[in-house]
Order: sequence, then structure tokens, then C-alpha cells
Amino acid sequence: MEFEQTLLPGRLMRRYKRFLADVELDDGEQVTAHTPNTGSMLGCAEPGSRVWLSISKNPARKYSYSWELVETLDGVMVGINTGLSNHLVEDAIRDGTVSELAGYSTIRREVRYGAENSRIDLLLEGDGPPCFVEVKNVTLVEHGTAYFPDAVSARGSKHLRELAEMVWQGGRGVIFFCIQRQDATQLCPADRIDAVYGQTLRQALRAGVEALAYSAAVTTTGIRLVQRVPVVP
Repeated sequence: MEFEQTLLPGRLMRRYKRFLADVELDDGEQVTAHTPNTGSMLGCAEPGSRVWLSISKNPARKYSYSWELVETLDGVMVGINTGLSNHLVEDAIRDGTVSELAGYSTIRREVRYGAENSRIDLLLEGDGPPCFVEVKNVTLVEHGTAYFPDAVSARGSKHLRELAEMVWQGGRGVIFFCIQRQDATQLCPADRIDAVYGQTLRQALRAGVEALAYSAAVTTTGIRLVQRVPVVP
């Protein structure tokens, strides 16, 4: 996935109210940017970090800038926009990078399913049983291990239960961890942050849900999934 515009570089001043960030652009202008990430962004929101913003021409938006990338204090480029995850995974399925999900003739997004009134991120369909793919964006990496979630996520546990139910009904259920950085060598549930999610993930895997994790190459011109990493529950 290539960015449609040249991103604007700057320095993060602070992130606050969850969805806002103050940034000083390289030309000295100070702007407030929308932060398209609902997590805590542990390790990715340190004041002084190098960041890159996109700008919208939509006059209806309250904040025209959006925070897209950050360079961590360790020098790792990270994509923080969770809204890109589904697109990244779909692209990687279509171009054959994610060979584990090859062979389906159609891919649909945001399809309603399940007993808990959910929407599946990607529904893959073909000659055999449907494949339900729930995508989770990952930005937290410590000492080579990626962790999810980076904040308590009751919604995340709900999605795992829904996937397990689809497997029980004869479908295929996949939890896909989209790691928007390239320094991860494995992924683990963040039990210290959300023990319930970790427990629910392990239950879902025992029920037949598959777990995939891919890391991404992140640059100021684009992001793409490049490498599968093991999920260690």
C-alpha cells in the first residue's frame, strides 16, 4: 500500500484525549492531528519522537491532519493508523504474500455475522467453507516480541468467541495480527495488560481458530506486509 500523498514530517509534542496529538512540523508550525488508533500506543507515543502526518482536503473535518507514522526512540518505523490494517491484509492476500489464505475467489469486508452482533473484517469465500478473518493492528514490540492488545480489549475477546463459533459451525476462523513494524520475531498475547484476552485467545485456538501474524516494512512512502512471524500463545 502506497500513501496517496507525501507525508509531512514533524516531532510529537504530546498525545492526549486518546484521539489527538500536538505536533511541531519541520517548518516550525504547531498543529493538532487526529490519532487514528484506539490503543495505548505503548512505546510509540513518546514526546520528541519523529512522526509523519497526512492531510485531508475534506472541509468537513475538524482536524485536517492525521498521524500516520512514528519512528520510535529505538529508530524503528511504525504505522499507527489502525484504519489501514484491513487494507494491508487484503493486499497481502491478493498478491500472494499470505499464502495461508490463498485460493478464495472473493473477499468481502465488514460483513455482519455471529451471535454477538459483530462485523468480520474480511470474509473469504470460494468453493469450500467460508473463511472469517478478524484483523488486529499491533504496534507494541518489546525485545523482539510483539504483544496484543496494548490496552484492555473486551471487544477483542468478543471477536475471538465469534470466530470459535464459526469454526464450530463448519467454517474457518482466523485471527490475523497485522504488525505495522518489522522488528518482531514472534507475537504473544499481552497477558500483563489483558489477561482475559490471553485466556480467550488460547481457548479459541484450542477450538480450532487459526492465528496468523505478519510484520510489515514501513517507510514514509508506503507500508506492506512482508514476513510471517510465529504466534506463541
